[in-house]
Amino acid sequence: MTLHLSPRDRELLAGEHGAGAKMAMAVIVRMAEFHGVERLLDIEQAHIDSSIYMGEAGLEFAERLAGLGAKVAVPATLNVSAVDEHHWQEWAVPPAWAANARRQMAAYAQMGCRLTWTCAPYQVDLIPKFGQQIAWGESNAIVFANSVIGARTERYPDLLDICAAITGRVPAVGLHLTENRAGQLLVELSGIPLALQQDDSFYPVLGHWLGKTARERIPVVTGLQVHPTEDQFKALGAASASSGAVALFHIVGHTPEAPTLEAAFQGRQPEETHTVTLDSLWAARRELTTAAG
Repeated sequence: MTLHLSPRDRELLAGEHGAGAKMAMAVIVRMAEFHGVERLLDIEQAHIDSSIYMGEAGLEFAERLAGLGAKVAVPATLNVSAVDEHHWQEWAVPPAWAANARRQMAAYAQMGCRLTWTCAPYQVDLIPKFGQQIAWGESNAIVFANSVIGARTERYPDLLDICAAITGRVPAVGLHLTENRAGQLLVELSGIPLALQQDDSFYPVLGHWLGKTARERIPVVTGLQVHPTEDQFKALGAASASSGAVALFHIVGHTPEAPTLEAAFQGRQPEETHTVTLDSLWAARRELTTAAG
């Protein structure tokens, strides 16, 4: 397939908007070609996971972009940093590591990112809306945005996230597209007491089971009798993205793209059907803790 670029895309790639934007656009185009897509999509915001210092490569990439004059083209929040910016001396952090981490933080600030320093951008002021195309890093944020809000993002890795923010463009692939958001696994809750469904501890345990079972696929949960709170959704999503690679789940009657079972599957048949019982949950809980009770 041939990738079709807009006039602005070509300007970015030609360096007409600066060397930093050119570098970022080259990365986006290369990723689009890798996926074999024909077009790019506009995004309305980004969440940058690359702000966490994990070594010299990430620092060099950020400082190179910033040094070339790159600026974000859409509002972009920042994930947590590797150190406490102002009180790192109070922790057992090597000075050289802290210095590099703070340099990386400064590079993203220089590019115009919002200094939110949070892994839960859906709980700050820049909350996406249903159907919006966004580019988010951070696994728990990705699954929350896709599942609970109904915004659309792929699982953006470090470095690609900032390139998307600088260009305002992403490949038209994966969960950005309606047809790729259909459920794949049917998960039926069976014999789970209402009192347990109302308990906060139920959601991370269910999420842990869900991630291990679904892996990278899209589960559709039925039988939930209560509407989860924001923090319960957060716990469910974070656990499923940690034990597996879940980027989107549907809960029939409780998440925006699943008013009905048919809607969640977009009229398709599930690839598999699983039943969650009390025994399933106890087994999942034992994998998470050695505490009794």
